[in-house]
Amino acid sequence: MREAGVLFTVMEDPQKNTFSGLVGFTSIGGLILLWIVGAYLTADASILPYPWTVLEVMGKEARSGELLRHSLATLARVAAAFCIAMGLGTALGLLLGRFPKLDMWANPWVVVFLNVPALVVIVLCYLWIGLNEVAAIVAVSVNKTAMVLVTVREGAQNMNRAISEMAQVYRMTRWQRLRHIVLPQLAPFLSASARNGLAVIWKIVLVVEFLGRSNGIGFQIHLYFQLFDTAHVLAYAMTFVAVMGVIEYALLKPAETRALKWRRA
Repeated sequence: MREAGVLFTVMEDPQKNTFSGLVGFTSIGGLILLWIVGAYLTADASILPYPWTVLEVMGKEARSGELLRHSLATLARVAAAFCIAMGLGTALGLLLGRFPKLDMWANPWVVVFLNVPALVVIVLCYLWIGLNEVAAIVAVSVNKTAMVLVTVREGAQNMNRAISEMAQVYRMTRWQRLRHIVLPQLAPFLSASARNGLAVIWKIVLVVEFLGRSNGIGFQIHLYFQLFDTAHVLAYAMTFVAVMGVIEYALLKPAETRALKWRRA
């Protein structure tokens, strides 16, 4: 925050990052080992196939182009719903957090939207809007916006008043306040909303596709569920779990680390 004359520099600990990576790989290895033991004990590929059987199915679907096509369809829906929910939820959460009287009137609405089952919202959107992309994205966005709102509202209500008063003393512009005062304090709450939101959104997207779309991971899971093909169900499910894992560790976690550097200074 140069306007306030503060500059933080944080050095990363490479040994800590290496150890964390080793723990992560070991943990995943334990999960795969548990899967293998479970497949051995059931001794029935129609119930739980071995991991290499699922990998073989994934390779076959990838070569045919179906895996990529359906993964991209789901990823596009996740991205659209995520951006809408984060943008709208952040704006509303900041508004309600800064204006207590408005929050008092709006809170019952927030509670209602938080507790309406996702399945009900999806069905209503399909009934009201139709079986189309707009309905699918609106349904997912509505389900997640209230969760983002509540988290960001909590952050807005707990912002440090002394820092805000300092910004007034230095006569910082609205943009400078937003960039150097508001967003750094909201960073932990925005990070939590983003990470939890992404995990929730893609699961809701699968339900949306399961119920009313003609492509996507959820559609394929529905198809192979009807055929009682566990290997294909797991292949498509694990593919998208892997995609979300890459997004988590390659994008969200580094962004969170950069955003929170000032707190560790």
